[in-house]
Amino acid sequence: MATASVAFKSREDHRKQLELEEARKAGLAPAELDEDGKEINPHIPQYMSSAPWYLNAERPSLKHQRKWKSDPNYTKSWYDRGAKIYQADKYRKGACENCGAMTHDAKSCMDRPRKLGAKWTGKHIAPDEKIEQFELDYDGKRDRWNGYDAASYAHIIERYEARDEARKKYLKDQQLKKLEEKNNKEDEERGDSEDEDFEDALKVDEAKVDESKQMDFAKVEKRVRTTGGGSTGTVRNLRIREDTAKYLLNLDVNSAHYDPKTRSMREDPLPDMDPNEKFYAGDNQNRVSGQALEFKQLNIHAWEAFDKGHDVHMQAAPSQAELLYKNYKVNKEKLKSQTKEDIMEKYGNAASEEILPRELLLGQSEREVEYDCAGRIVKGQEMSIPRSKYEEDVFINNHTTVWGSWWKDHHWGYKCCKQTIRNSYCTGAAGIEAAEASADLMKANIARKESAEDTHAPVEEKRLTTWGTEVPDDLVLDQQKLAEALKKEDEKRREERDERKRKYNVKYNDEVTPEEMEAYRMKKVLHDDPMRDFLH
Repeated sequence: MATASVAFKSREDHRKQLELEEARKAGLAPAELDEDGKEINPHIPQYMSSAPWYLNAERPSLKHQRKWKSDPNYTKSWYDRGAKIYQADKYRKGACENCGAMTHDAKSCMDRPRKLGAKWTGKHIAPDEKIEQFELDYDGKRDRWNGYDAASYAHIIERYEARDEARKKYLKDQQLKKLEEKNNKEDEERGDSEDEDFEDALKVDEAKVDESKQMDFAKVEKRVRTTGGGSTGTVRNLRIREDTAKYLLNLDVNSAHYDPKTRSMREDPLPDMDPNEKFYAGDNQNRVSGQALEFKQLNIHAWEAFDKGHDVHMQAAPSQAELLYKNYKVNKEKLKSQTKEDIMEKYGNAASEEILPRELLLGQSEREVEYDCAGRIVKGQEMSIPRSKYEEDVFINNHTTVWGSWWKDHHWGYKCCKQTIRNSYCTGAAGIEAAEASADLMKANIARKESAEDTHAPVEEKRLTTWGTEVPDDLVLDQQKLAEALKKEDEKRREERDERKRKYNVKYNDEVTPEEMEAYRMKKVLHDDPMRDFLH
């Protein structure tokens, strides 16, 4: 059985305590009583949080889990803010040199730094602050609201309430003023009558209704489910409770779909019903009627304008987008009317009431026209020269002919100066002569270059000796000596390949004859020669 550890002054006290506990267990000594005068069960350890059911414990405790005896030094009070304890009349030694208080030094002084402190002037001595030392417990150290006075927040609430009251009063005065002006204007135009007075009185009475009640009626708060928890918000799509719900208009399972989350039914639940008797035709009806359709067209115009490079954004600058859309519609109507007028001016208007000329109606006229046997007009009407829609006889850059009046070497040009550059300036006959002279000179140069390439100067083939110099003309090689030199060169190369055939006594001669040099040159292997493998 574990017991709580107790500090004893001596070993003898410890021994006596153990004997007393054994006597109490045997029933020979009186039981120990607690603070309330009740008997303590020795079989139940006092540090257990709850006693087992079979021990019939009367007073379980949580001594082993928390500090069950509160420390008398702990307190829940807080600092007395701004409290003063003593007001001195003169400067005291050890006090603050700036303000003269004894509870802090000049470095920790929170007063305004004086030009001459209280130490030197002895005037305006600040009172000593009340300094308190608290020993807080575990909860007190971590209590963020410790020392907070809830009454300090009352002036903020009062300020907001006063502002709301002033706003409501101002709005009510403005509404009454507008109604009075409207009533006076109607009285001046129509005159006074009992019915009008009665209606005006009703309007004024309605305006005098408490505005807070009207606001509460328009704003219905309801708990809305969100991922982060419940939050209050205004419920939309409100309906009168006596009206039939959307999902009850048609109970067929294959009818229009109803979304309970958004309370929307986009399709028509009763498509076969008479439109004149139909009260609800689906939510899509609202999207294609009234201002919804105009707002949709405004959005589409903003998107198309943004794609074409205009800095338009419906959400960022809605006023600008609406103004641009209005200007666009005005310009579109102007362009449409201008196009219509041009077509009517050119082709006429068959729907107008203008009387057509007699010549067009009957195909006859009093003008005399003579024709020849081939049907050509001889007298009475001049032949009109057909003209194209393009500009004709327009001369630029001092040219006397148009572009395309001259053709040469697959290029169009001007006939007056024979130039093939469209924006060139006309040079006349002088330019033609200069161009012909330049072409003749170019042809002569080309012919001279071709003739120079055909006739090559003979190049003398120079024979080079083995030393890299030219072979003198008077050099004559002895064929017999050359054959012997070639034979020696072969033997020398054979000895180099097989060292066993090399003789011990070798005599070298430093003098090299032209035949030996020629033999060396003939037998020399050129590593860069691609045909070296076929020489020997």
